[in-house]
Amino acid sequence: MPVLNSAPVFPDAESREWVTALRGTGPAYDRAVADLHALLLRAARFEVHRRAAAAARLGAAEVDDLAQQSADDALVAVLAKLGTYRGASRFTTWAYKFALLETGVKLRRKLWEGREVAIADDGWGRFVDARPSPQRDAETAELLAAIRDAIERDLTPHQRRVLVQIALNEVPIDVLAERWGTTRGALYKTLHDARRKLRESLAAESLDIESSGGTP
Repeated sequence: MPVLNSAPVFPDAESREWVTALRGTGPAYDRAVADLHALLLRAARFEVHRRAAAAARLGAAEVDDLAQQSADDALVAVLAKLGTYRGASRFTTWAYKFALLETGVKLRRKLWEGREVAIADDGWGRFVDARPSPQRDAETAELLAAIRDAIERDLTPHQRRVLVQIALNEVPIDVLAERWGTTRGALYKTLHDARRKLRESLAAESLDIESSGGTP
């Protein structure tokens, strides 16, 4: 039976110093927190600028504010999850990922501010019908029609809405979770179940959604 909260096997002395300081108190803890925040802020700024096309739509003040918020939230997350660090990578590498995640989520939400997330769940049917027939062969047309029919016949209204928003409208899953008052995990579960139902439906008709590149 695995031992819970087992001590990490540190890959280097620096990682051990980080964890020791962050588990401590007093001036050493304060310095470690300040240094960690600075590290996370650099990571957040790097991630914003790496996504140059998205960042270009924001002003300099918005970019800096987004990076600051991301670093603040990443710091809280790192401290809260410090007990889960097991030393599979350097501590700074492990912590860095929290900043990248927070930045990505906040940037996607920022870029979707003011954009409407439609409620209708029939978008996929309209998409299939609107595809220009001269540019698709009979096999592709058959697959798309089967996907449309399976979506309308086998998916629940909620599954259809989630599939349309994420696969067709390209709404980021964290944005959708925030707008609909749910969680990323719940949406992933719904999306997984919807795709499983579609694969089963198409398999029953001897159609392969994966190899045809038609997975919604």
